[in-house]
Amino acid sequence: MAQAPYGLRLLVGAAITALEETRRLPQTIVMYPMTVASTIAQFLMKFQQDLAGLAIKGDAALESVFPPRDENPEWATFDDPVPAESQRSSANGERQTEGRFALYSVTDTAGPRGSERTPKPKPGTAKAAPPPPKPSTTPPPIAVELDYESLTLAQLRARIQSLSVADLRALLAFEDAAKARAPFLTLLANRITRATAK
Repeated sequence: MAQAPYGLRLLVGAAITALEETRRLPQTIVMYPMTVASTIAQFLMKFQQDLAGLAIKGDAALESVFPPRDENPEWATFDDPVPAESQRSSANGERQTEGRFALYSVTDTAGPRGSERTPKPKPGTAKAAPPPPKPSTTPPPIAVELDYESLTLAQLRARIQSLSVADLRALLAFEDAAKARAPFLTLLANRITRATAK
């Protein structure tokens, strides 16, 4: 079969392409706003990257001509240097009870779950009198019922929603007399406040 002239082939190809694009027009119209938005976002991100690259090159050039000075601005505040003694004590494995985690730290006199142990005497200091023993406290019935002494803070938070104000006050007094853990005391006191406000 003889081949059609080149111009005729071009016209038929253009007509078929136009027909295919017409069939795809509904889908193209729906996708067009997203395509435009993604193209604009891509252009803006590339523009920002180019600006940042220019700023970095400018900083490098200016630093080579004008080296930065080592000075502390007036508005800058810095932490005081840590004394060598506290660095040594933390390196020796002793638990630090100061700072932002002091609330959850175990003190020198209380072990896990409030078990008592004798404090370590510090070198170079006279022996201090032992602390007075805490009065023996018997747990109230609600503490026995909940197995309060083995509860974690999250478990207590889940269980105190259904307790009466009298039970909450009994738990608060028991905690204050026995272990006096600050998070537990705060949780119980806040719950009592909310329960009595209703």
